[in-house]
Amino acid sequence: MTLETLPILSLADDEHAFAARIGESFERYGFAMVRDHGLDAGIVAKGWGLTRAFFALPEETKRRYHIPGNAGARGYTPFGRETAKGETMGDLKEFWHVGRDLPVGHPLLTPSMPANIWPDQPEDFAPCMRALFDEMDRIGRTILSRIAIYLGLASDWFDDVVAMGNSVLRLLHYPPVPASGQGAVRAAAHGDINLITLLLGAEESGLELLDRSGRWLPVAPPPGALVVNVGDMLERLTNHRLPSTIHRVCNPSGPAAERSRYSMPFFLHPRSDFMIATLPQCISREQPDCYPEPITADAFLQQRLQEIGLKS
Repeated sequence: MTLETLPILSLADDEHAFAARIGESFERYGFAMVRDHGLDAGIVAKGWGLTRAFFALPEETKRRYHIPGNAGARGYTPFGRETAKGETMGDLKEFWHVGRDLPVGHPLLTPSMPANIWPDQPEDFAPCMRALFDEMDRIGRTILSRIAIYLGLASDWFDDVVAMGNSVLRLLHYPPVPASGQGAVRAAAHGDINLITLLLGAEESGLELLDRSGRWLPVAPPPGALVVNVGDMLERLTNHRLPSTIHRVCNPSGPAAERSRYSMPFFLHPRSDFMIATLPQCISREQPDCYPEPITADAFLQQRLQEIGLKS
């Protein structure tokens, strides 16, 4: 049987045509692949180089930037610390989080949206990652505007929702797979917490999504394309019209198991104080409101961080 493949969409298309295509892909898969997004290739190339350089630092150096008690919100999170919901073994990965820069004294500057921290090395790490964050944030807002059109909302409906959102750029390193992994995987089956995720680096095989038929489908974008998927917050907001699809990163075999894998997901979040309340147009007699009690984005985030072992 030939497996289905995700559609490859062009962000250069007419906004209504793109809105229809990404909405259909999200309703069917919870995922899409997007090219022609305008992400600066030079910044991306520099970002990959700096990511590799940082994770190649000695373990004791990297751990200087791990902040116990901050749920991995900023800085370094060591290997094996994050655990998928329902799993008992930590994922085979380490990562670095970059968040939104807020001015001193800003009311959203809280323990769940703290200030960034930056490593002393490699050189130019902070300015490059800030630029990458801004680029991904810009593209994410554009894609959200198309999703708004698909849902029958004004194209700028999400603008204020995410303008000061608690979004995160994650730099991910999956080291070579140990010969005796004792059942652990690079990233166990999970859903994302946020509104949408934009992923760079999925060209390396391993990413799979769980299709509604129960099959695992490989996700293999063309070079430079972004993989975009629905997170749990958007699923909740749309009353499951746009599903947050379970996905995983499998362990490779053969020579691929002996090399590292890197990726850069950008998790686009609402403002911490945004109230996630089901959109009225996503409620019907056939699909009653699954979430009659609204919840703030931050309260939802804290619940999920506990479930994945980043918050006690």
